[in-house]
This record gives sequence, C-alpha cells and structure tokens, in this order.
Amino acid sequence: MPTLDECVGNPAVFPVVSNWNYLNHAGISPLARPVADAIAATIESFAREAYLGGAGFGEVSRLRESMGRLINAEPARIAILKNTAEAISTVAFGINWQRGDRIVTADTEYPANVYPWMEVARRHGVELVMVPERDREDGTRSISADELLESAAHPRCRLVALSHVQFGTGQRMPIERIGRWCRENGRLFCVDAIQSLGALPVDVKAMCIDFLASGSQKWLLGPVGAAVLYIDGGWIERLPPLVVGAYSVVDPDNYDRYDYTLPADCRRHDSGTMPLLAITGLRAAVDLLLDVGIEAIERQIRRVTDHLVNGLRNRGCRVVSPRDADHWSGIVSFLPRGPADLNQQAIQLRKRHRIELVVRAGRLRASPHFYNTAEQMDQLVDAIGAADERQ
Repeated sequence: MPTLDECVGNPAVFPVVSNWNYLNHAGISPLARPVADAIAATIESFAREAYLGGAGFGEVSRLRESMGRLINAEPARIAILKNTAEAISTVAFGINWQRGDRIVTADTEYPANVYPWMEVARRHGVELVMVPERDREDGTRSISADELLESAAHPRCRLVALSHVQFGTGQRMPIERIGRWCRENGRLFCVDAIQSLGALPVDVKAMCIDFLASGSQKWLLGPVGAAVLYIDGGWIERLPPLVVGAYSVVDPDNYDRYDYTLPADCRRHDSGTMPLLAITGLRAAVDLLLDVGIEAIERQIRRVTDHLVNGLRNRGCRVVSPRDADHWSGIVSFLPRGPADLNQQAIQLRKRHRIELVVRAGRLRASPHFYNTAEQMDQLVDAIGAADERQ
C-alpha cells in the first residue's frame, strides 16, 4: 500500500486527480486505485469462478477485522449493513422506549440522524429535543456542548444522538466529553461518524460510545452501498435485528432445520445476501487508511484546510466552520465576499475550473481529503476571487 507522500496529488493512487480538483469528500468520494482494483478483482472472480467459491464472501469477516482496528473495537461488535440510515434505524427501533422518554440531538443533523428518531417519537410518544446551532463572535457557527448536556440532564432523557462532525459547518463535537458524561449519567450515546471516520481518529472505547454508525462513501473512501454499525457489548444481545433472514442465525447454512438461534455477536444483523462488491471496496479502503495512518491523515487534512481557510479569509470570505483546535474538521463551509447565487457559483466552479464542491445550508462547502494539495486549495481561492470580481 502507498505511503502518505505517495498518495498526495498522485493520480496513480487517486485517478480523480487527473481530471478534477475534487473537494466533496463530505458527499461522495471518488475511489482510490487500490479500492477500484479490489472491486474489479472480485467481479472477475465472480465471472470466472464458481460463485460460492468467490473471494467476496471472505471480505465480510475481513472488513470487520479492519474496521475493528480503525475504531478500536472487537470485530464481533461490528455489524455490516447497507447505509447509515439502516444502522441508526437498527438502534432507534431496537430500544424498548417508554412514553415520555427523551432523545436529545442537534437541529443541524443530517436527516439520516433525525428521521429515525422522529419516527420513534411518533410511534412511542417520545420527546425529541433538538439543540440549536448558534453564531459565535468570530463569525463561525456551532452547537454548544453545554446546552446539549443540559438538555440531556433531564431525568427522562435516555439517549443522545449526535454526529461526530456536523455535515453543514464541519463542527467537530467533543465526543469524548459527551460520551463520558452519558456513561456516568446512564444515558445511551449514538454517534453518526460518517463525517469523521476515515479523516479523524475514532476510538469507541475512549469516547464511551454505545452505538456508532457510518456509511462507506465519504471520508472512508469506499463505494456506495455498505455501512458499519458498532454496538457496545452490553447491547449486542439486547438489540434485536431490524431485518431477519436466513443469515441471521447461528447456523445459516442449515436450510433443512429451522433453528432460530441468533448469534451472540453482530452476525445476528447479517439478514441475507450482502452487498459483496461494496463490502470488498470498503475493506480495501479501510486497509489503505490504516496503512497511511489515521493520525498522519488527520495532520495532512489540517494542513490543507488551514491553507484553504487562510486563503479564503485573505479574499474577504466568511468562514463559518469552527477552526479552533477542538472543533475543526475536514469540512470548510464559507460565504464569498459579495452577494452571489451560490448554486450557480458551484456550477461555474465545476464547468470553468473542474472544481467539485457543493452548497449546504446556504453556504459553499469544501471538503478536501488527505491526498489533496495546497495548490488545489489555491486554485479554489483564485476561482472564488475571480467570481467575486465578476459580480
């Protein structure tokens, strides 16, 4: 596997570099060459070999092992699912809620971490409290951890559901502090890690996380169609599978005897035929991240985003993303200096400059990964400056 230096700006490892200044890893990431090659090899094996003997079936256990290394968890505590929403829904609909229970979240969460809890509230008469995002004196916006914990301190609160990194502003939440408070005060803690996993260190034990969900297609650099759900050991046998099928049981290969005995680990969530190509790609992507080193990846993302933020501020842009040591992430959300149609500006950045970013919450959002370069950040800043001058 390549080193960090071999990845940065290298189209042999990240082919997208040849064609695009790709800055939307908070959306869907392009595939690295080792990931695409692993998927292609699995397809070729399915084309040439007896299907049941194909290499893809062993990828499920290999993904659990690799993901366990990435988040410091035992492989048996990791379920392999299709997407983040399915993972969060498995938690939301598996808890024995009582009328009047409280769930606390933020009002800027991605819908996949809101709608399941809204459905829980509708079905069970649970109160859903959404803590607001607020302006800060430095022009950034953030959610107050103190305000969130104050809401969670209510005696009826049972669970806090929170993204590690907010998808709009990129605010990194103090997950370890919140998780420790939840553990000490008897609250469950469910973390949507799709905007941090693969870019920032995640340790489910140190962070006192009960449930962690993440799809594969963002910072993990995997393909669309796979997700992971970490379940703390005390909850593995208490949380029923959302979907039950032939693979949910201890002996899934015995088709002639109906023995409905669920495994004592997260294989109980393997309901049936799995998305083996997506799983293969995600396993290869996680192995790439592990080989490069998540701490090295974090440092490189900090370097390129600091470079971008400095350039944008020098151009008079308002950077909305918190950038202090405790709250920064790989997401840089900003507003140009003058009035602009941001959707049209994003289209023009794509057409004129082959720069890929998006508009979220009324702001331009750039999200470079560790293979992006300072020169690519300069290209974006120059393009924004040129657009301002045309206004």
